[in-house]
This record gives sequence, C-alpha cells and structure tokens, in this order.
Amino acid sequence: MTIFQLIEALKEQFDTDILHGKPDKNTFEEIKRKYTSRKGKIADLFTRMGTIEPVDRPKAGQALNELKSYITHKLDDLSAVITQNIIMTATSRLDLTLPGDPFPVGSIHPLTIVINEITAIFTRLGFSVAYGPEVDTDYYNFEALNIPKHHPARDMQDTFYVMDDVVLRTHTSNNQIHTMQNHKPPVKIIAPGRVYRNEDVSVRSYCLFHQIEGLYVDQKVSMADLKGVLNYFAREFFGYSVKTRFRPSYFPFTEPSAEMDVSCYFCSQKGCNICKHTGWLEILGCGMVDPEVFKSVGYDPEIWSGYAFGMGIERMAMQRYGIEDIRMFYEGDVRFLRQF
Repeated sequence: MTIFQLIEALKEQFDTDILHGKPDKNTFEEIKRKYTSRKGKIADLFTRMGTIEPVDRPKAGQALNELKSYITHKLDDLSAVITQNIIMTATSRLDLTLPGDPFPVGSIHPLTIVINEITAIFTRLGFSVAYGPEVDTDYYNFEALNIPKHHPARDMQDTFYVMDDVVLRTHTSNNQIHTMQNHKPPVKIIAPGRVYRNEDVSVRSYCLFHQIEGLYVDQKVSMADLKGVLNYFAREFFGYSVKTRFRPSYFPFTEPSAEMDVSCYFCSQKGCNICKHTGWLEILGCGMVDPEVFKSVGYDPEIWSGYAFGMGIERMAMQRYGIEDIRMFYEGDVRFLRQF
C-alpha cells in the first residue's frame, strides 16, 4: 500500500473507533494513546516518510499533517462531550433539596472586638494609633515616667524582669515616651497592647492583660478637655444614658490624677454583684501629664501641657458582656468564644 492509502485507511479506522464504539472516559484515553502518542499510529506513518520518493514527500507530508489535525480536533470534541456527560450524570443524582453540610465559621475574640471598638471611637476624635515594644528597658517603663528606682510606686506593679534593666512592660505608658521622643508636639495617640505583671492568677487577675493608653499634648490643654473626651467615649461605648464620675487618685506620671467610673448598666445603679453594690463601675485612670515626664523627653512644660488616660481591656470586656472570670479569655474554650 502507498503512503496515501495508509493515511486513508488510518482515517477510516479512527472514525470507526470513535463513532461506533461510543467510548467512555477510559476507552477515550486508550484511543488517544493509540493514535497520538509517541509510538502511536500517526507517529508510525511519519517514520515512513524516508521511504517515499522525494517528489511525493511534500504531498505526503501535507496529507499526514491534515490527518493529524483531523484526529486531534475530533478527540478534543469527543473529550468535551464525555466531560459534559459525566457532569450531567452526577447532577442527575444530586438532590438539591437536601440541606448542605454545616460549615463552621469562626468568630472574633471578645478582647479584639472591644479593642477595635475603642480604637474606632478615639480615631474619630483624631487620635492616631501607636504601637510600642512589649519588652522594654527599665527607663522607658519606669524612670522616664517619673518612677525612679526604689520609688514606692513600683510596688504597685510586680514586674517580670528579663535582665537587670530589661522588663516585660507593665503598662502601655512606655509608648508615651517612645512617641514623644520621636515626634515634636502636638501629639495625639492611643496605644493598645499587651502588658505583663507577676500577679497570682485568679478570677479577677491574670499574669498578662491588655491596655489602651491615650495621650494628648498641645498648648493650653486642660482637665476640662480630658473630661470632655472621656465623657464622649463613655457615651459612645456604654450608651448615651450612662453617667460618669471622676474621683481623685494618684499616678506617678500624671498630676492631678483621677479615676473614672461609669454607672452600672447591669443594675441601673440599684446595686449588684458586678458593681459590688455601689452602682458604679471603675473603668480607667487618667490625669494631666506630670511636668517631669515632659522634661524626660525634652518637652518644655512651660509651653506644652497634656493629658493621659489608660484602661484595661479585659475589665471593659467583662463589664460589657457580664463575664465574671478573666481566665475565660485565655482558656480557648470554643463554647465561650462562640458566644461572640
């Protein structure tokens, strides 16, 4: 047989295989290998080109290429049909009225919810968010904040020491010093983050917790400015019916200092276990920045004044959601976290 007769015979054989055999996916793969693989029938015809008379080679080569193109297109079309049949068969067995498999979705941790909400309130007031190191030197954590070595105020914070002069920060107030050293006034920041204190783990205390520190420095800043901002925050966070009060207190880095309470929204000030039957909930400490703190960062206290405040996120979250055990935030109990 001539090469042209072989080409015509192979085309007829291929048509018979795919048109009359109605191949499934496995048979289709066998036909594809039979004709188009490296050792398939098309490749075998190409190896015979060397035995053809030179004058017939161009015509034979064209005929072989046309056969190869024909078989390739037919196989592509057949593949699409087989795939569609598989999909249709699977769909016909699918009951779309059945409920889907449950897909569990995680939730945001309650501490993150509270941090995000508080941050959003203060950023609406023009505060920027600043972050600082959790491992810091004694200078930034204590001395620059008007708490020198052997100062009695250090007894208020039982500290984890990494080295002699390196600590796990006991408050986010260290961010005040870092920020003021790196920025000229005016400064207006909030600083959320984790803090660490060597305290016994109990219902109300933990060895780590979260704080948000606030700092505003400008000319002619007053205590009235501080109260206005914190009253606005309390209404935004607890609701517009909340009442607030400020009580004198002491912090080494503010003078004068105060603690802010809000009316207990669990009992409407009638007295309950959450507010210890006082009708008030303590939420934060605040005050005017002490001039000694300004001196430690190179601010002139005769020109600049400012206020600072700090609140514990766990306490805020416990008050917001009525949680009575701080340890629940860190136990990773999915039943607890799913409530949020």
